[in-house]
Amino acid sequence: MSFTLTLLATAGSKRVRLMQAARAHLRLPPAQVLEWRDWLARPALLGDALSQPGLLKIEPPGDDPAAHRLLLDAGRRLQGRAPLRTPEHGELLAMDAWFAGFSSAMTDLAAQLAALPHVRVFNAPPDIICMTDKLACQRHLAARGVPVPRLLGPVHGYAHLQELLRGHALDRVYLKPRYGSSASGVVAYRRNKTGRQQATTSASLLCANGETRLLNSKRLSRYENEHDIAALVDTLAAQHLYAEAWLNKPRCGDSHYDLRVVTLGGRPAHRVARIGDQMMTNLHLDNRRGDAGGLLSEADMLALEDTATLAARAFSRSHVTGLDLVVRHGQARVLEANAFGDLLPGLLWQGADTYAAQLAQPPHFTHHA
Repeated sequence: MSFTLTLLATAGSKRVRLMQAARAHLRLPPAQVLEWRDWLARPALLGDALSQPGLLKIEPPGDDPAAHRLLLDAGRRLQGRAPLRTPEHGELLAMDAWFAGFSSAMTDLAAQLAALPHVRVFNAPPDIICMTDKLACQRHLAARGVPVPRLLGPVHGYAHLQELLRGHALDRVYLKPRYGSSASGVVAYRRNKTGRQQATTSASLLCANGETRLLNSKRLSRYENEHDIAALVDTLAAQHLYAEAWLNKPRCGDSHYDLRVVTLGGRPAHRVARIGDQMMTNLHLDNRRGDAGGLLSEADMLALEDTATLAARAFSRSHVTGLDLVVRHGQARVLEANAFGDLLPGLLWQGADTYAAQLAQPPHFTHHA
C-alpha cells in the first residue's frame, strides 16, 4: 500500500482533504497535489511531479474559479467564439465551451501520460471525457447492453422540445445539460392535455436588460409560464441539452429515492439511497441518505449488483466510477456514470470510506494509453 500518489486537483478542496485524511489514517505520507491552474498554465509540471513510479488521481477542476476560467477560455477559442464574460458563482454559462476546453485538456493529459509508462492512473482521461459528456456516456452504456432510460436525443430549443414530445407521444421528460454535473440545470418537464406546463429545475432564471441568465441553486424552482419555460429551455439548449423519457423512482414513505453506487475495480462497493421529497434526489440539494440494503428486496439488490458491474465494465480503463441508478421491481437502470462520483464523506463499505478503500485497492495496471 506504500506508493506515491499525485492528485491533479485543487489544493484545499474537500476531495483533497478527505484523501489526505485517509492517507494519514493509514499512516501513509501525504499525496502530492498538482494544481489544475498550474498544470494548465505549465503542462511540463506533470512530468516533474510524476518522475518516479506511482499513481495519479485526476480530480475535477470545478473547485477553482481560475481553472474554470482557463478551461472556458480555451474552449471558446477552439470554438472560434468571442471572449466570454466571467461567470458568476454557480452561473450556468457556455457549458459547451467549458467542455471543449476540458476535453482538449484531457486529450493533452492522455498524450503526456502515454510517455510515462511508470505511472498508473485511477481513471483514464478518455473515460473521463466520455463520462463528462452525459449524452455520449448514456449512448456508450446503451451500446454495451447497460439499461438506461430511453434517450430522445439533443434538444435544440423549446420549439424543438415540443416537436420531440409530439413525435414520441410523451408528456413528461427529463431535460439534462450535456456537460452539467450534480443536477445543475436539470429540468423535470411535464405538460397535460389542456396545455398546462410545469418545469422544475435547480436553475434559477434571471431575465434583465434583454439577457437571460441561469444560476444554479440548492432550492428547486418551478416554472409554469410558457414564456419562462421557453427562456429556460432555449438558454440551456444553447449550451447543449438532451432529453430522456421520464422514469418514475420508487417510493420511500412520502418521498422517493434513487441510488448512488461507487464501483471499485469493476465491482460495486459503497452504495447509498438518496431520498427526497421532490424530483431530484441529489444529496447536495439537501436530500437525505438512506440505507440501500434496507430499501431493496433481494431481487432489487441482485439487479443493482449486476447492472453496476456491467456499467463499470463499460469503462474498462476506470478504476473508480460513481453510478446513479433507479432500481424497482427487480430491474435497474443507470441514470448517469460519473468519473468523479466518490465524494461521499463518511459512507463506509467493509469498514472503509471511499478514499481509504481506493488506497487499499489501488489500480494495478497502466491504463491511460
